[in-house]
Amino acid sequence: MNKDYFLKTRILDGGMGQALLANGLEPKGSLWSATALIEKKYHELVIKTHLEFIESGADVIVTNNFSARRVRMLQNNVNEHFNYANQKAGELALKAKEISKKNILIAGSLPAQNDTYMEDLRDEKIIEKAFYDQAILLKPFIDFYYLDVLSGSKECKIALNVIEKLNLPALVGLHIKKNGKLPSNESISEVVKKCKSKNWLGLIFACVSPEIIEKSADEIKKLNLPFGYKVNLWKTEEPIPVHKFASPTDKIAANPVETMGTRSEYTEEKFLKFSKKMMSKGATILGGCCETKPSHIKKISQLK
Repeated sequence: MNKDYFLKTRILDGGMGQALLANGLEPKGSLWSATALIEKKYHELVIKTHLEFIESGADVIVTNNFSARRVRMLQNNVNEHFNYANQKAGELALKAKEISKKNILIAGSLPAQNDTYMEDLRDEKIIEKAFYDQAILLKPFIDFYYLDVLSGSKECKIALNVIEKLNLPALVGLHIKKNGKLPSNESISEVVKKCKSKNWLGLIFACVSPEIIEKSADEIKKLNLPFGYKVNLWKTEEPIPVHKFASPTDKIAANPVETMGTRSEYTEEKFLKFSKKMMSKGATILGGCCETKPSHIKKISQLK
């Protein structure tokens, strides 16, 4: 793909996992959206949800394998479905693209390989294998990889090394806390200095509140990279790891909204206003994460 793709304003999709729940998914344990990959009865729902974002104006959709990482599959005793689920995520995204007949791109989700919103302190070889196992299954279906809510330079560097071997570029998504730093306590600038390579397409705030993004925008702007965001609309400003509210033993899991709340007052108009403000600071990559609906994406698609 064109390495300068994100120099122009591009619209990413919104919160796929939460949109699936809104569309009727009943997740099991802490599998969350991965339930929709393992159980065939939900495959049409995944396609439908991707299509909702495409029809809302998204230029890029992200594969639905955020929770199909190895550690989550092991915790829920469904590891035998790992290959099937991740491959299916790619297939269903590609199917949605084909049905839409639109010239969109597909980003392969490479999430943090342990728990979300936390630094991964495990051995590097374990992390590397986890990234590779997911990445290789997605590769036939995607245009680039999206490093999905990473929390430190260690995992970022490992993921990028894996991607380089697979010869595809990457959009890097970093999670930032209220103090403007990653959970690893590194600044955005530090991570870029340690990890930046020729494979980078751009850098985004990943699953971060609008307020934190706005506060940190000046730092990211100075890094001379295409930048932007996938905004979350959790009520809680700093989201908590999944293991604190979802257990692998739950037959039907709770919706994360029950723990973290949703900002129903954050209207499409408010999202548009925020996006215009971020564009005035130089952002070209605009999109949503948890609780950001197709209607939010539709509203900002007019900014292209």
